[in-house]
Amino acid sequence: MVTPVRFLVHYHEIGLKGKNRRRFEQLLAQRLRDALGPDTTVRLLHGRLLVEAEPARAAEVEERLARVFGVAYFARVRTAPVDFGRVAEAALELLEARPGSFRVRAKRANKRLPFTSPEAEREIGARIVAATGRPVRLKGADVEVFVEFYEDEAWVFTSAQRTPGPGGLPVGASARVVVLISGGIDSPVAAWRMAKRGARPVYVHFHSYPHTSLDSLRKTVAELEVLARWHGPAKLYVVPLADVQEQIFAHSPERYRTLLYRRFMYRIAERAAAREGAGALVTGDALGQVASQTLENLHAVERAVGMTVLRPLIGMDKTEVIAEAQKIGTYAISILPQQDCCSFLEPKRPATRSTPEQLERAESDLDVEALVEQAWSQAELRRIEPQD
Repeated sequence: MVTPVRFLVHYHEIGLKGKNRRRFEQLLAQRLRDALGPDTTVRLLHGRLLVEAEPARAAEVEERLARVFGVAYFARVRTAPVDFGRVAEAALELLEARPGSFRVRAKRANKRLPFTSPEAEREIGARIVAATGRPVRLKGADVEVFVEFYEDEAWVFTSAQRTPGPGGLPVGASARVVVLISGGIDSPVAAWRMAKRGARPVYVHFHSYPHTSLDSLRKTVAELEVLARWHGPAKLYVVPLADVQEQIFAHSPERYRTLLYRRFMYRIAERAAAREGAGALVTGDALGQVASQTLENLHAVERAVGMTVLRPLIGMDKTEVIAEAQKIGTYAISILPQQDCCSFLEPKRPATRSTPEQLERAESDLDVEALVEQAWSQAELRRIEPQD
């Protein structure tokens, strides 16, 4: 019988949830099962989780674990009996490829064991020194050996095996949200940040085809296939906006066009939120990044809807957003050329400081509800699966 590889998974923020902690732990265990597939075993233990998989899948499992929200870090571990000599043997095997000084850090989940954590550190460390002559350094060691005692076994790994996860909360721990996604750099990062806070994103993409190409839609689908690797399969509502834009062009002042486009996007996204039971809209706005994202314009636009609008990137600059997009894996897709829907009939001199009252007057000759209903009735729903 092939011995499975084992990964010890630790969380951080979930441990602060008090009486609700067990629910969050169970949700994280389910998200791990979703990410790793049915041929992987996930055990929920006290304060940590243990993942077992076939050795042939070790690299794949590591890659997937690194994308599960709620995971603080994980490590591939060696298993040994609760015996200092056997634990030291496992540690020596791991230390062979790691020269230099070391230290041992031990934890006991089973407090009934007849020794303390410092005693375990001293005894295991002494055996490693006796076998190798390596120096012990309690601060700034070249490599750390971690030993976690649980019930009748010990798990051993080094700092070299310890891999950071994305942290945050498991998807599903918070309410569902509707993300307005354009195909650019910002909105995928905003969606990723909301998923990291436990929200389940549902997406809405607007296009102006045939007046603009469908490049933005193709890019959006490709971005969501990457994001789905982090948060799982997702729904995408694809909404044509050209008819709405033509009516705005014909009946509203030019300087407010982009802001009115956005107000209609919010209203249509609110329809998607009602269908999906979502609690908020999410955008990739960053304060002052473009004319439509001044504080005044953000306020004037969001007054078109009655629900909360979240902006996870509001205080970030473009360099920070780009760095995060690169880490997520969406940046290379986002910078491909496209014509987004706001480029259609774009004003030459957009308003930078509007009020809700000004935009309401600019919409006074439009049948707002009819236009929203017309666009929403043409929405196409797609399901996006993760693509490796």
